[in-house]
Amino acid sequence: MAHGDRHLADAGRAVMRRWLALLVAATTSLVLIALLVPLALLVRALAESGAVTQANSEAQSVAASVGTADPEGLALTAERTSASSGHAITVFLPGGAVVGSPASRSPAVELAARGQSLSAQTPSGLEVLAAVQGLPGGTAVVRVALGEEDLRHGVREVWIGMLVLGLALIGVGIFVADRLALALTRPMTGLARVSHRLAAGDLAARTTPGGPVEVRDVGLALNHLAGRISDLLAEERETAADISHRLRTPLTGLRLEAESLADQEEAARLGSRVDALERAVSSVITDVRRRSREHASCDAVAVVAERVTFWSVLAEDQGRPVELDLPQGPLTVAVSAAELSACVDALLGNVFAHTPEGASFTVRLTPTAPQGVRAGPSAPEDVRAGPQGVRPGPAAPGGVRIEVADSGPGFGLRTDAANPLERGLSGAGSTGLGLDIARRTAEASGGSLSLGTARGGGALVVLTLGAP
Repeated sequence: MAHGDRHLADAGRAVMRRWLALLVAATTSLVLIALLVPLALLVRALAESGAVTQANSEAQSVAASVGTADPEGLALTAERTSASSGHAITVFLPGGAVVGSPASRSPAVELAARGQSLSAQTPSGLEVLAAVQGLPGGTAVVRVALGEEDLRHGVREVWIGMLVLGLALIGVGIFVADRLALALTRPMTGLARVSHRLAAGDLAARTTPGGPVEVRDVGLALNHLAGRISDLLAEERETAADISHRLRTPLTGLRLEAESLADQEEAARLGSRVDALERAVSSVITDVRRRSREHASCDAVAVVAERVTFWSVLAEDQGRPVELDLPQGPLTVAVSAAELSACVDALLGNVFAHTPEGASFTVRLTPTAPQGVRAGPSAPEDVRAGPQGVRPGPAAPGGVRIEVADSGPGFGLRTDAANPLERGLSGAGSTGLGLDIARRTAEASGGSLSLGTARGGGALVVLTLGAP
């Protein structure tokens, strides 16, 4: 798989893991909030209730000494109890005397002096009041003052512990979700990578089924599909090879017929045609049996020169002027000699098939410069839009440019004419495969094929080939 596809697959897996982690974190947070908030309020209520209960116990212990002890003894008892508990304790006697911690008589104290024990809010917290009845002068009131710290003692620590516990639970949930997401996304990423490898032509790519049952089923189905594609392609190759191989028998007969001609010159010319056809058939057999494209190269100058020389014999018979313009030295292209020969034969064959006898043609080969640099002088032909507005593609940097121009009628400018570059379609009654073969060969090397109009009005075909 290409680096960009792998990067996209990894990014997609990371996004999916992130979303699953956020989903689990949100769900866990909502559950913890629903549980911990009421629990936190309960802890605070329990702490307040415990403080009030303790204060009531302290008040009762001091109240037991109110009726039996003198004022000095009562004050000593109140001070000892206050020192042990940390709470301010005050005793309001019936005559208006105050024993213990200084405090003012609040409305709640006046209410308790009527014989009712109670608890009341104060600006600093809470006061617990215990009424002591049956005294000679009336009712005494024991007051125990509780501050906010007394009412919330231990609550903050418990809340912090609950918060830490909640965060720990969220972290554990996110970790478990990430592991589950990884177990789900890893086999899915493997499936994506295998599919990209298959799309790139690696038919041996297979995935190892894993993850949930549904993902494993998809992996098995993908492996079965890949195997089926390989079988179908192998069957197609073998079928094409068998068909091509069967052509050898009539080729042999045709060769024998050529050799039996009385005219030796005609026999030699026909024999060369048979040789060319046999080479093409052999190339088909080799190509269809290849399971993967091999990186081949050849010298474009030598191949083009050889093919133009071959076609020059027929051009001479038909009275066609031929102009060949080749640079000095070899120019290597990323195409095999057989494939380049087939391209040149297809282009020159179209010249002979679609132009009248006597029409001249020119073959020019020039090196292509790096991008942004124009190589050599401009060609004498004008590369203009051909049928359906087809314009030349960009030159392949470091490769070659092959121009085949003729003085025939050209491709025509009718808008309803068939596109010569479309496979199987031709406006001249041919199979329409020649230009398509040349185009696919050029694109495989990193180049292109384009059509135009030559300066004299004839057809112009520009074939660019990339360097290996």
